[in-house]
Amino acid sequence: MLGMSKIYVTTFRFSGLICFCVDFLPATEYNPDMVSYNTAPDPVAFELFGIDIRWYGILMALGILAGGLVFYMRAPRHGISRESVLDILIVAIPFGIVFSRLYYVVFTWENYSGDLWQILNFRGGGLSVHGSLIGGILGAYIVARVKKIDFPEGLDAVVPGFAIAQAIARWGNFFNSEAHGGPTDLPFGIMVMGEKVHPTFLYESIWCLLLFFFLLWVDNRRKFKGQTALLYGMLYSAERFFVEALRTDSLMIGPFRQAQVLSLLLIVVCGILYIFLTKKQKRS
Repeated sequence: MLGMSKIYVTTFRFSGLICFCVDFLPATEYNPDMVSYNTAPDPVAFELFGIDIRWYGILMALGILAGGLVFYMRAPRHGISRESVLDILIVAIPFGIVFSRLYYVVFTWENYSGDLWQILNFRGGGLSVHGSLIGGILGAYIVARVKKIDFPEGLDAVVPGFAIAQAIARWGNFFNSEAHGGPTDLPFGIMVMGEKVHPTFLYESIWCLLLFFFLLWVDNRRKFKGQTALLYGMLYSAERFFVEALRTDSLMIGPFRQAQVLSLLLIVVCGILYIFLTKKQKRS
């Protein structure tokens, strides 16, 4: 007891790590059952000049930094100078952020049609992984055309960075208690709004971390240009298709989950290209 408050410690276990979140609640709000569930900490990391700096933004920035560093280190292996990498990142990162927002707005237009200024309210939430990938790749393609960089080589160099960036940034959803799945009795479920649910952010984070190491292994042994990028397109999409089915906040295309539709499309297109290029490489 501390005055009229009680101290509780919430433990949550992910990937073998045991973390502790200590907080104070008024005695009237204290629920002893809370100590048995995995509960997200405060989404605000700290305050700077009166502005809340949220874990979501910090983790997104760390993910972008890690992904950019991977691209920077691996680019020379693909015949791309590190100076060109910086040129690409300067354009691709803003493109990725803007398209991430626009993609989300398009599929949730009813939330913004009455107040268009809210489209610019990035702090209000609403970003899309697929939108960021589309925008980032488009920005990189523009730079590649201007600087005459081999675009398939660039994609092979950058996609491991995509995977590690996603593995890190997905933890922002945990701190925001968002992008989760439906109810579950699994021991690693997380507590959101008084209900134990699937930690879909965790599933994707683990998959993307494993995908990162696999793509590095493949890229060091690739048989043709584009092989690493096509494997990323297929393997990330396969994971996203199944995990999306667990989520409760999916963007929709009519009765279908948008991410599942796009994932299926990418699996088919990347799969066909992979088979074609594999046969072409064997003939040559």
